[in-house]
Amino acid sequence: MCGIVGAVLSEGAVLEGLLDGLRALEYRGYDSAGVAVGIEGGVSIRRQAGRLESLEQALADGALDGARIGIGHTRWATHGPPTEINAHPHTDAGGRVALVHNGIIENYLELREELCEEGVEFVSDTDTEVLAQLVGRYLGRGGDLAAAVRATLARVRGYYAIAALAIDGDGDTLVCARQGPPLCLGIVAGGAHLASDPLALVRHTREVVFLEDGDVAVLRPGSCEVTDGSGGAVERPAVLLEIDAEQAGRGSYPHFMLKEIHEQPDVLARTAFDRIDEVGGEVRFVEEGWEVERLRAIERVQLLACGTARYACQVAAFQLEGLAGVPAEVDYASEFRYRSPCLSPDTLALAISQSGETADTLAALRLARELGARAGAICNVPESTLVREADCFLMTCAGPEIGVASTKAFVSQIVTSYLLAVAVGRARGTLDPERVRGLLADLRLLRPRLAQLLSRETQERIAAIAERHHDVKGFLFLGRGIHYPVALEGALKLKEISYMHAEGYPAGEMKHGPIALIEPGMTTVVIANKGPLAEKVRSNLEQVRARGGQVICVGSDPGSLALADETIEVPQATPWLAPVLSVAPLQLLAYEIALRRGCDIDKPRNLAKSVTVE
Repeated sequence: MCGIVGAVLSEGAVLEGLLDGLRALEYRGYDSAGVAVGIEGGVSIRRQAGRLESLEQALADGALDGARIGIGHTRWATHGPPTEINAHPHTDAGGRVALVHNGIIENYLELREELCEEGVEFVSDTDTEVLAQLVGRYLGRGGDLAAAVRATLARVRGYYAIAALAIDGDGDTLVCARQGPPLCLGIVAGGAHLASDPLALVRHTREVVFLEDGDVAVLRPGSCEVTDGSGGAVERPAVLLEIDAEQAGRGSYPHFMLKEIHEQPDVLARTAFDRIDEVGGEVRFVEEGWEVERLRAIERVQLLACGTARYACQVAAFQLEGLAGVPAEVDYASEFRYRSPCLSPDTLALAISQSGETADTLAALRLARELGARAGAICNVPESTLVREADCFLMTCAGPEIGVASTKAFVSQIVTSYLLAVAVGRARGTLDPERVRGLLADLRLLRPRLAQLLSRETQERIAAIAERHHDVKGFLFLGRGIHYPVALEGALKLKEISYMHAEGYPAGEMKHGPIALIEPGMTTVVIANKGPLAEKVRSNLEQVRARGGQVICVGSDPGSLALADETIEVPQATPWLAPVLSVAPLQLLAYEIALRRGCDIDKPRNLAKSVTVE
């Protein structure tokens, strides 16, 4: 959720590099920021609520410019409001230690009470200050910073990624540790860098070391030593990143979200086209663990995810059952562990996540494995915890997604699950080669149709609709069958970036309650495509119109388009891939409405790109 950076150099100043790293992590979401550096005489900290610009103004006096060691943080509030006093870094009572932290310390209240009884006075509301105070206490009893961090973490329950520095005879050393949220290191000649996201390291190096749960690392200029919690050395090989800093730029687009929406035709191609053999009627995965025997053995799929990825799971369930004939069940990963789930033999537990670091999804997949399932993943980040822990995985090839509201990752997840459903159906004999050739041809045709849909003409049409609807009372999104998840995703996008009330609902359930909301000030978005459900969706649309509701119709069904007040026509596609085309106009509609409401589109309030706490 939050962003961590840190660096120690043998020569030169560290501050500007820390700020550059924090800028690279802004997309993750935050509400305050701060840095701590080691200077002659101790640790100096500057913190500010709000955006990085406020922190940069606080640093304009140049007092911290010469430091060679430092840590930085962008915070997303969990314990205590987003104020300067609650911003990271935090320090101990003696001012010798500075510490930043992502995650949740579950037993912080009992630890805080213990420290208060010893006379420690706390100045913030955070669980993080407890860590800083504990490290300071153990450091004061002798030993080095690494020993003090290990002693502190031995007392802690929860999820965390931390980085700490202390100026106490060990001034050129950073110590970091991980239990849950990600943390990675980049070692270069004369320097060592750490970050919670490799995007903050690519400006220094593309060779990155990823820490595992339980690791504690000591960083010195040009070197690092990784140990377990008891101090025993462990090996963590460097990984060559496949991204570069340019991929994280906006280019000519005013917002990352708009750029990423328009990247979707290329994302579709990268995700799909190298994996399909239309002549042979086969899907071929380069990733291991998806051999025909493995696919044939799948008797049931348990899908696990949160947020947008969960809606991709719902689409995947339709694809797996409709194409492969395999039962599929979808769970909120955040709820899966709390209902005593029962998994049948030969179940594939399939977790879907853009970042691969979502705490709820990781925990759910670990439980599914404990219950006997094979752990699979669909993910966008090859170096992520989810990919490293899964028995088998498929990469979505979307490239870095910087906008907090997911767009291109959702499309790549749907395309990947389609390929998986076709591959499972082929392996199990549900689909013959001729049928597979047709399904793969449908996929090949999808790219030009999506590119056509994302034309300037379409965006101008959607902008005009947004102009007429950006100040309505609220939105109801309706879809049937495989488009019900698309309705949920359309409502979520609008909520995330425009802060308007929006609700996605199965169209057939409208008459069982939500119809009470229909009135002239409520806009209903209906997803209506050609097919066996078109007439039923048209009936829902007419029910809304009869009660004075305004209707925006997104789809390819001529009858529904003719009835609606506003229309966004999409090209026809096979039902199993139609969500890719249906969701793109909803993404643009949310964007254009948020633009007219003056919202911070790429960094919506209260949201984080990767939710690494429960």
